[in-house]
Amino acid sequence: MLEGPHSRFDELFTLFRVMADFLRGFRTLHFVGPCVTVFGSARIQPESRYYEMARAIGAGIARLGFTIMTGGGPGIMEAANRGAKEAGGCSVGCNIKLPQEQVPNDYLDRCVTLNYFFVRKTLLVKYSYAFVVLPGGAGTLDELFEAITLIQTGKTRNFPIVVMGIEYWRDLTSLLQKMAEQEMIARADLDLVYVTDSVEAALEHIREKAIEPFGLRRVARQHLPWLGERRLPAATP
Repeated sequence: MLEGPHSRFDELFTLFRVMADFLRGFRTLHFVGPCVTVFGSARIQPESRYYEMARAIGAGIARLGFTIMTGGGPGIMEAANRGAKEAGGCSVGCNIKLPQEQVPNDYLDRCVTLNYFFVRKTLLVKYSYAFVVLPGGAGTLDELFEAITLIQTGKTRNFPIVVMGIEYWRDLTSLLQKMAEQEMIARADLDLVYVTDSVEAALEHIREKAIEPFGLRRVARQHLPWLGERRLPAATP
């Protein structure tokens, strides 16, 4: 798609493929209810403390009543989906086709596989009331700054962004401080990101910034699995 100009027929075909990605995503995810999206590396192994951190945050978010949404792959994504499933919550993924095929993890209630990263990012943002960012690489940075930019510019609501892994992200948080000092961003923009190592603190931040401000409420458990309409399913007993 990005190699340069193509024939008009090829460009039209690309447009149809993009539309098909969006249509497939909208149809699959329309009834998933309010989500919290978890970003992080596909390369994290199950023995990593970050895998366990993602698993715990997935379970905690599910107990708050949210659907967990991830990129649907292994590593941090698998851990968050796994935690949600183990807690009795709902778990969905937006997978991506790659040259080395990324296989959806085993903890998904619903999954859509997409051709284009920008479609995937749109869907990961569209259904979410909060974002949790764990250690990752270039893709995770892209997703983090996409969320920050959309909130900063008013293109989406002021949803909370929780960054977990204080030591891992130390240089990044220093860079954000430097940006503010040199007036490349506003001081207030620093408040868009909440950095912590504590699962409990992360969950409390999401509860305070995502549930009450947006009028989310619980509904009866029997209405699961797919609710929508700004309602939170009842927490697992």
